[in-house]
Formats: sequence, structure tokens, C-alpha cells
Amino acid sequence: MSIQEELESRSGGVCELCGSSDNLGIFEVAPSNGSVEESIFICSTCRAQIKEQDSLDETHWNCLNDSMWSEVSAVKVVAFRLLQKLGRQDLLDMMYLEDDERKWAESGIEAVDELVVKDANGTNLKAGDSVVILKDLDVKGAGFTAKRGTTVRNIAIPSDVEGHIEGRVNGTKIYLKTEFLKKA
Repeated sequence: MSIQEELESRSGGVCELCGSSDNLGIFEVAPSNGSVEESIFICSTCRAQIKEQDSLDETHWNCLNDSMWSEVSAVKVVAFRLLQKLGRQDLLDMMYLEDDERKWAESGIEAVDELVVKDANGTNLKAGDSVVILKDLDVKGAGFTAKRGTTVRNIAIPSDVEGHIEGRVNGTKIYLKTEFLKKA
């Protein structure tokens, strides 16, 4: 029996996360060896949401209330990661994972968080760091200039825009090129 057939049989022909029966396919839960145990059967909507985690549709993920109780480790791991990304601590507190499942779930989160960019001096920047702007920067569309010497606190590292950080300047969330920043 192929992996696809085994997953289809295990899932009953529906998405293991949301229960949809449209456009189903295999999704390997990283880090994965490609086995049935480390893969899930999901719909195209869930797949698109997982790949573009910066724009998660919280109403779609209400289905995690049910799928987090799955007996399949891979399904629980994906549910844990999505709940973590959505900031749903209330559901995470109720969720039970075996030690090996928790390590697997957290290893996938760490892999995403390991995206690191460097400032103008070559120092690694991580999410939560503070940076100082090295030159006056015109902020397009916001109508102000980010002044040299301004400290931007609690930065985020966007996965979709290479060589940039995301932070608030004058109360406005903007992207800044790392070549004009130094770690504070």
C-alpha cells in the first residue's frame, strides 16, 4: 500500500486538520523521514495556510479545537505549532503531548525561528532585539522620516522579505533594511 493510500485510509478521506474533503494531499511534518507516521493528509486550504503562516486565518483554524486531540502524533504536532503561531495559549494549556511529540513540535518551531539576518556591522539579529537606525530614512507611504539614532525595540524578522527587519517607528509598523541598522 502506498503512503497516499495509507494516509487516505487513516484519515477516512478527509483533511486530518479541518475535515474538508477537497483537494487532499500528503504533507510531511518537518523534520520528517517521509514515512506515514511523520506525514498527514490535508486539504489545499490548510496547506496554503501552513505555507504562508504570516497571514493565518484564525476562523479557519477553529478546527484545531478538535484536531489537537487526534491520536496521530503528526496531526498533534502540526496543531501545536499552529496554536503556538496563533498565540492560543488557552488551547495549548489543555493540549497533551508525549515528550517525544513535544520535542518534535518544538524542533519545527525552532527551525522557523532560526531565520537570522545581520546588521550593518555583521552582527546577528534575532526577533526581540533592539536596533538603532544609522541614517535618516524616508518612510514611503507614511509621510515621515525615521531619524538617525532612533532605537527600534522588539524587532521581528520577516521570513518573506530578505535583508529586512520589521519594527515600530513613530507608532507605525514598517520594514527597515538591515544595512542601515546596528544592534543596540
